Amino acid sequence: MTMNNKALNAYRNVHIASAVPYADGIQLIQMLFDGLIETLSAVEGEIERKNIAEKCRFLNRATSIVYGLQDSLDFKKGGDLARNLSDLYEYMVRRLMHANLHNDVDAIREVKSLVNEIRSAWELLPTLLKDQPPVALAS
Repeated sequence: MTMNNKALNAYRNVHIASAVPYADGIQLIQMLFDGLIETLSAVEGEIERKNIAEKCRFLNRATSIVYGLQDSLDFKKGGDLARNLSDLYEYMVRRLMHANLHNDVDAIREVKSLVNEIRSAWELLPTLLKDQPPVALAS
């Protein structure tokens, strides 16, 4: 079972217990962003400490999370926004590869800044959706 499937299954268990119909997708994405930000911070530290093995391990985790976010996009419902996010995620992966090859902390910080911006937008969704009927959000 992959890391994303484990996270999804763990979250679904919480979701069932809390019975919040629209929160599972939003909260899962927020959890992925949180994990990505923490992992990028770890990469920064490992680059600064010149710990190549751990840097690579954390970069692999960060890249997997970005691909997980990209895989979660719904191009049919999301249209241009989903395509733009997909392009942004591809850019992030390229910057992570650059950071790996060149031990470039600034590239990691750039990706972390982009992730923080997207994460901030996701934080607003529960507020924006709270007045929506659960049936419309659970699809």
